[in-house]
Amino acid sequence: MDCNSSTYKEYVQILREELKPAMGCTEPIALAYAAATARALINELPKEVIIEASGSLIKNVKSVYVPHTGHLKGIPAAVAAGIIAGDENKELEVLSDVTEDEITRISEFLNECAFEIKHLCQGHTFDMIITLKGEHHTSKVRIADAHTNIIYKELDGKILYELTSSEDNISNETDHSVLTMEGIYDFVQSLNVDDVKPILKRQIDFNMAIAEEGLRGSYGANIGKFLLAMDNSIRTRAKAYAAAGSDARMNGCELPVVINSGSGNQGITASVPVVIYAHELDSSEELMYRALTLSNLIAIHEKTPIGRLSAYCGAVSAGAGAGAGIAYLTGASYDVIEKTVSNAISIISGMVCDGAKASCAAKIAESIDTALLSFFMAKGDVAFEHGDGLVGANIEETISNIGCLAREGMVGTNDEIIRLMIK
Repeated sequence: MDCNSSTYKEYVQILREELKPAMGCTEPIALAYAAATARALINELPKEVIIEASGSLIKNVKSVYVPHTGHLKGIPAAVAAGIIAGDENKELEVLSDVTEDEITRISEFLNECAFEIKHLCQGHTFDMIITLKGEHHTSKVRIADAHTNIIYKELDGKILYELTSSEDNISNETDHSVLTMEGIYDFVQSLNVDDVKPILKRQIDFNMAIAEEGLRGSYGANIGKFLLAMDNSIRTRAKAYAAAGSDARMNGCELPVVINSGSGNQGITASVPVVIYAHELDSSEELMYRALTLSNLIAIHEKTPIGRLSAYCGAVSAGAGAGAGIAYLTGASYDVIEKTVSNAISIISGMVCDGAKASCAAKIAESIDTALLSFFMAKGDVAFEHGDGLVGANIEETISNIGCLAREGMVGTNDEIIRLMIK
């Protein structure tokens, strides 16, 4: 791929747009961001807070800890943190500068203010409306379809900002339809590493730091520690470090991560195993960056037809990307990389997302384990054939089939998961 071509530049831009830093699970952070934005409009503490949220959003916030809140979790805690201590200008790092005094005030505010939560059903899987009613002013902010995609602002009944379609903001981002497996591989082969190094170095630094913290501390179910207690092989370490990052992130660790496709867990899964293998194989820095580029872009490509939230566990896509990245580190051909991805998503495509919580770490470990099995199969020239379940005539058709399953076929599954979780 020509480094001066529009496609090359689009691939670089997609990495810039998708690999962003975030503190805490991105769904509660999005609520905090909306709440901080609404609070900035009224410039006073509200007496009443109304939170309208889509089912998938409720599912992903219900059981996860919110950073810098003194170990609080859930929807009211996320919104309260945004109101009391959020900096809306920092978007997904909205809670990065919370003080000890503000942590105390968040708890006090939760006890003093009236909170109401409503299930929002307006055709968007990712959707929220935050309404703040103060003594003098009332504000309303809506985010839909992406974590920072504000589509509506209102103050005292006056519309300040409105998009007729939430896609208008998202459409300003680079069109992901430019991504293909062959295109991604071609891009990685021709890549000037300096074009992506700042993006990926931050991902390495942030995501490895939280993985190491997860192994040092005690977080959630400590999946990473349990894995390392079994053995110290490279395969186990790749799973353990990624799982430990999720252990920490889902259970109150206040370190930031670099996300992939709107998810910190997916960002960890797509990057940490590749870094672990690169160190084990004594790979050059340049080779590691190329492998990370491949892993991240494949994860984004797989996730694009699925959407931000669904009943399909996003670790599956990111794990398959990591498997491809590890294959690249070993000098595998494009054919082996393609078969690795196809095998991985064929084997474990049934793993459901039942919200953000401690068990996400175990799902990440299983996704990475499956990706490594898929790579070993591919090295032996073994791949599932067209017609085996959802396997298509080629990798693009397989990815499209999985996308249809997750986006359309699992709508009822998602509804049932949400019903069971909030009954």
